[in-house]
Formats: sequence, C-alpha cells, structure tokens
Amino acid sequence: MTPSIDVHSLARSEVRALPLYVPEVADCDVDLSDNTNLWGPPPAALRALQDAGASAVSRYPSVYSSMLRPAVFGYLGLPESAPLGIVTGCGSDNVIDSTLRAFGSAGDQVAFSAPTFSMIPIFARVNGLEPLSVPLTASFDVDAERLVSLGARITYLCSPNNPTATALSREAVDYVVTNARGIVLLDEAYAEFAPESFLDLVERHERLIVARTFSKAFGLAGLRVGYGVASTALAGLVERARGPYMVNALSERAVLASLREGDDGAGWVRKHAALAIELRTRLAASLESMGLSALPSAANFVFVPVSRARDIASALQSRGILVRAFAGLPRDLPELEASAGAALRIGVGPWPMMARLLDALGEVLT
Repeated sequence: MTPSIDVHSLARSEVRALPLYVPEVADCDVDLSDNTNLWGPPPAALRALQDAGASAVSRYPSVYSSMLRPAVFGYLGLPESAPLGIVTGCGSDNVIDSTLRAFGSAGDQVAFSAPTFSMIPIFARVNGLEPLSVPLTASFDVDAERLVSLGARITYLCSPNNPTATALSREAVDYVVTNARGIVLLDEAYAEFAPESFLDLVERHERLIVARTFSKAFGLAGLRVGYGVASTALAGLVERARGPYMVNALSERAVLASLREGDDGAGWVRKHAALAIELRTRLAASLESMGLSALPSAANFVFVPVSRARDIASALQSRGILVRAFAGLPRDLPELEASAGAALRIGVGPWPMMARLLDALGEVLT
C-alpha cells in the first residue's frame, strides 16, 4: 500500500502560500464587473468560428501563431520590416507570466505601482520572485524615480491602469523605460480606449515589451488570446519560456478575422471603442450628478472611490447588476484616503445597461 503523503508538503513553498484567484461570479442581468466588450465580438470573428471545419479542432494549431504577426503589425500600423517580434499567449496574462518566467530568477524582484492588476504579485510569487510595490502619485501617475530606484529585475507598468482606469504620463513611462535596470513590461490591455499608446517606445528600447489583449476591445475574452510586441530577441526569449501551442486554432481564426480591415472586423472594433469612450464620459457625468466622482478614465470602465463600495455592490447585485467592489486599497492617494481605501469599478456598455445601473444606484443611494 502506498504510504500516505501530504501533497501540500511536496509543493513549492511559493505555491502553498498563494491564494487561489477566484473572481466573484453571480447570476445577474447586467454584468459590469469584468471590463469586457459588452457589445460582443466583431461579426467577422463569429463568421470565422461558424465556418471553421473539423480540421480546425482535429489538428494542432500553428506552433507560435506565426500568422498573427503580419495581421497584428497591420492593425498596429507597424511596417513588416520593423525589427520587432510578436509573442502570443493564452490571454495577455500568459504573456506577462511568461515574461517573468523568462527573465526572473529565484529571489529577483518585480517592481510595480499600487494599486494595479491584482495578478502581478501572484505571478511574481509563483515564479519565485519578490513583488515590490510603490504607491501611485497623487495624480495617479507612476512615481518613476522611486520605482526605478528599486533596481528590480523586472518593472511592470499598466496604462491605462487597472483598476483605477487612469493613464500614465509619457514623461513617467519614458523615464522608467530609459532608466530601469532590467526588463520593463508595459501592460496596454485597454489601449484602444486610451488617448495614446506607448508602443512607439518599443523600437527604441530593446528591454521593453508591450502586452495587449483581444479580451477587451475585441470582445474575445472567452477565446483567451493576448500578445506582446518587443524586440525580436526579447520576444524570442519569452516564447521559449511560454512554450508551443498556446493559442488554439479556433481562437487564431477569430482573431485573424477581427484584425482584417472592414466594418465587420477592425473597423467594427474601432467604432465600438469610440462609442465606449463617448458613453464613459456620459456615465461619469451621470454619476457625478448623484454625488459619485469617478477618476479620469482612459479605459472602458470607471473607477469610483466610495466608502460604502461593498454595500453598494451588494445592493446592486440584489437588483441584478454586477459591479466590482474594492476594499483595502492603498490610502496614500487623497481620493482613496477619503473613501477608506474602498471603490467601485464599473464597466461601460450600451446605454440601456448604463441606464439600468443608474436607476438602481438611485434606489440604493436614497
């Protein structure tokens, strides 16, 4: 008989100490909690999935999604001759995780601003790295000099930042990219909704990788596809750490269709991103009239510091509306100090959804 062994004792200490990431999932009529495209995917992507034959699922996909490089370059306006590489992954978080695995050795440090994407300290720890956070400045920008002074092996930036929705300044990003000692990983998951991208810095900085996703503006979150743009050398190293076959054949077909120019592909994405930008302004103004001040948003969601965040979210959920409540956020920022570190994150979608939210909020706040 096999002797009884506690499998937990065999696991790495970093893994044993990690909490399991379990996002809140609940039955609801209107889900504004995960920042996905509430208009859905481009029609071209749906057709590509419907037209896929048996070979799309019975054969292996391309090893490293090689067909996506020219398509992504075309969408981004990059020349084919650019000395850059593309690394794909099962969502941009897979690209982020693979970058940490490629360049971080046990005991190295990952520096980032707080608050930011909640998976960063988890990815750091599971790869045996030490997460180091620096509070955002009072203007919700990166404290560039302080972040760089940590001398971390990998520095993570997020613009527009999740969960605050705020965009980083070019001055701060340029300082970090220029002066950081190691790799700089810039997460642009919400780039389609922002006033500017920092993708132009990649050609000038060989240690920079910019990660993006097809889960937000493209409405393909269920297919799990992300990518990183970097120097050819850096992208190749991340691919080695990532491994082959991370993007399945159906996902690749849908993404390729979404990237093609036309009213049902890339044009559709741009049109609905512009609509989201228009409606977030309208939503923020409506919230302001109710006494809820959202931070300046450059994403497809708004971030509202409010001390009763959990109670409000719970009351909305009872009315069939799901938003994300945050608690225990750093209180270094004036808005979060006033709200005791609590806030709501609310996704932007078609106005009937926003009207339903506002009506429910009116009931909850009275």
